[in-house]
Amino acid sequence: MDEQQTVAAFVDEYDLETPPEFRLLDLVSEVGELGKDANTSTGYGDLPAELTLESDEIGDVLFALLALADSLEVDAGEALEEALEKYERRLDDGGTAGSGE
Repeated sequence: MDEQQTVAAFVDEYDLETPPEFRLLDLVSEVGELGKDANTSTGYGDLPAELTLESDEIGDVLFALLALADSLEVDAGEALEEALEKYERRLDDGGTAGSGE
């Protein structure tokens, strides 16, 4: 995945290396910011049509996820393919894409 390589190069260029456990905490924090924005923009769910999420915040989540994958030496593109195949099997078996558990 080219995006993962771009993030890895950025992390390297700006000396932003950190252990995977801190990358995971950063990812959770960034996803939490999306949740906060969703809660705020929808009046805590009362106005779902008003959902507003900024693209740069989604970019922060992607950066954190790709940095985590790289720090774990996981190819994000291959991991995505594995997930899509798993979801397809579940759907082919008459279920849903989610785990349901």
